[in-house]
Amino acid sequence: ESGLTMSGAGISGAAVVRAADAMLYALGGDEITVVFPLVALPNDPSAQLGLVDPGVQQVTFSPVVVRSLTTPSTGPRRRLEFLISSSAVSEAVVSQNVASAEALFESALGVTYDNDLFHIEDVITEYFAGTPYLYKVTAVE
Repeated sequence: ESGLTMSGAGISGAAVVRAADAMLYALGGDEITVVFPLVALPNDPSAQLGLVDPGVQQVTFSPVVVRSLTTPSTGPRRRLEFLISSSAVSEAVVSQNVASAEALFESALGVTYDNDLFHIEDVITEYFAGTPYLYKVTAVE
């Protein structure tokens, strides 16, 4: 089986996702770490009062292509765009037990890349034939 399904709609969603993964690997195939708050708090009154830091969970995303964006002179020091594979995002949606990719990125505390922490500014989902194949995450330092 080639993975390409020709039908009235054209190429199958799975083939588009595999093609996007291959493109991201070919363009550098970097990886980033997205930082999430830990949601499970101990059953301790001090934790329930907010006296204990619950910590964070780090999830690695790959393949990713990182692009530098221009920044205004009065703006942030660095502004990056992360092109993230939808297959990596789908895995994280399952592992983080969230309802959608949008909920996943909304719950994130930030993105770690090149030992720096970036704040997520915007997330755009790219679709082909109704299938999400790429997430464009803009983040600032």
